[in-house]
Amino acid sequence: MGIVMANLSNTIKQKRKSFSLTQEQLSLKSGLGLRLIREIEQGKTSMRMDKVNQLLALFGMELIAAPKQSTNE
Repeated sequence: MGIVMANLSNTIKQKRKSFSLTQEQLSLKSGLGLRLIREIEQGKTSMRMDKVNQLLALFGMELIAAPKQSTNE
């Protein structure tokens, strides 16, 4: 799993836990399937950006394009 996907997965998992939500509860609140929630938290590398943003919107966040970070640092 790449750095970006690991960060996304960890961010969503931490946000979910900080709101005291189970994966099932997050699925219901977001309108997304439980399977997708689990896949995102496990670092699935291909998914629809609109679905990711639908999930992130619950936490006041969105996925955006940003300059690529060098992995040599």
